[in-house]
Amino acid sequence: MKPAFSLCVYCGSRTGDDPAFAALAEQVGTWIGSHGGQLVYGGGRNGLMGIVADATLASGGRVIGVIPKALVEKEWAHTGCTELHVVDTMHERKRIMADHADAFLALPGGIGTLEEFFEVWTWRQLGYHAKPVGLLNLDGYYDHLLAFLKASVHHGFMSDWQMALISVGDDPQRLLPLLVEVAGLASEAVRLDQI
Repeated sequence: MKPAFSLCVYCGSRTGDDPAFAALAEQVGTWIGSHGGQLVYGGGRNGLMGIVADATLASGGRVIGVIPKALVEKEWAHTGCTELHVVDTMHERKRIMADHADAFLALPGGIGTLEEFFEVWTWRQLGYHAKPVGLLNLDGYYDHLLAFLKASVHHGFMSDWQMALISVGDDPQRLLPLLVEVAGLASEAVRLDQI
């Protein structure tokens, strides 16, 4: 059966220093699975990545994991995924993840999470896709990043419309439905354009 939506989640391959991060990942995965959704993610079993995947599966959702060969052992590839794609490069990994997603969401994470988040946001502002991009800012984790981005707008290196392309929230119960709703509207607009 086709999932109701497909959400690509970027998050840490570590759990971080606060149990709230792991609880958030579990909450997001549970929400995806219990709402008939599909998780698309980096295919690892470690850290928040493994937690969100396990929670999605435990709640009845599908999980597509995409992991490069070089990271299969390092990130302990999650063999319990509904589909696990082992690919040659990081570029191939990110392309497949993006192709399978209706929307994108970044949870707390490190350099890899940030790189993937910025890439899909960049693609969005260039018009390569019309899928919503979200940032889940638990307990102010991304406050400093958001302050820097606002400074970039202030100094003329970004514009307000670029900032408006991301949805920022601290409550997954509000942000997740918003992303799914916007993804549905964007998908409908694409179908109408093809008529």
